[in-house]
Amino acid sequence: MATVKSRNALRVRRHDRIRKRLKGSAQRPRLSVFRSLHHVYAQVIDDATGRTVVAASTREKAVAEGLKSKASTAAAQRVGEILAQRAKEKGVTAVVFDRGGYKYHGRIKALADAARSAGLEF
Repeated sequence: MATVKSRNALRVRRHDRIRKRLKGSAQRPRLSVFRSLHHVYAQVIDDATGRTVVAASTREKAVAEGLKSKASTAAAQRVGEILAQRAKEKGVTAVVFDRGGYKYHGRIKALADAARSAGLEF
């Protein structure tokens, strides 16, 4: 009888497969996205040094202010916009998008589209 794997365990396996090919550098860091049931998180990571350049999430009061739900596509759009603004302030204009093993739709797509429209290139 086969063992039943959780959704998160399967997502982590997909993420590992994706991460084999994706690497962030100082010139083009990795934009990593994580979504939970209640929040959306994103960070720009320089994999060469292992440091987070900028981050944004719906757990921050400045981001979540005025949102009806912190787990909606509107919240993901806000996170994408603010992350792109912060990245541009740090001098980052181009990134590699890491969807974290999630399907590219819904909140993940909303965050990516908002970051693109705010000036990040990927």
